[in-house]
Amino acid sequence: MPQHPDAGRVELTDWTTTESAIRAIRETVFIHEQGVPVELEWDGLDSSCAHVLAWNDRGEAIGTARMQRNGTIGRMAVLKYWRGRGVGRDLLQTLLDLAVRQGLPRVTLSAQTHALGFYERAGFHVVGKPFMDAGIPHRKMLKELPAAKHQSEPGS
Repeated sequence: MPQHPDAGRVELTDWTTTESAIRAIRETVFIHEQGVPVELEWDGLDSSCAHVLAWNDRGEAIGTARMQRNGTIGRMAVLKYWRGRGVGRDLLQTLLDLAVRQGLPRVTLSAQTHALGFYERAGFHVVGKPFMDAGIPHRKMLKELPAAKHQSEPGS
């Protein structure tokens, strides 16, 4: 067994199927590490969101994110050991691919300011002024998406 297992896979999921794994990651990252109040973290939107989970090669959940139906991405959380290893990039790309398949024209997110570079590398740009959320400085970011390719285009 390797000393440092690699990230294994990222999968689309839903709240009902994987709530306990999603909760464990977000509680560790947001509530315990960053001090986000419990009542702000659990906002009641999870059951209507698409979720992604990253798993390591041992089958342990190591990262998560969600996307609301309107294309708002959020709650991106990767366990500390796995940061800087491409897990967040893979989570984000899976949600971007989903947004394109759904035909969304753009996606938005509220990025913690220390993560702006991460999102800029993924094609997002800052819109609006800095703001505080749960005592943490954020910026709204936006990414325009290419039109989804449909099976039969009109006029083809």
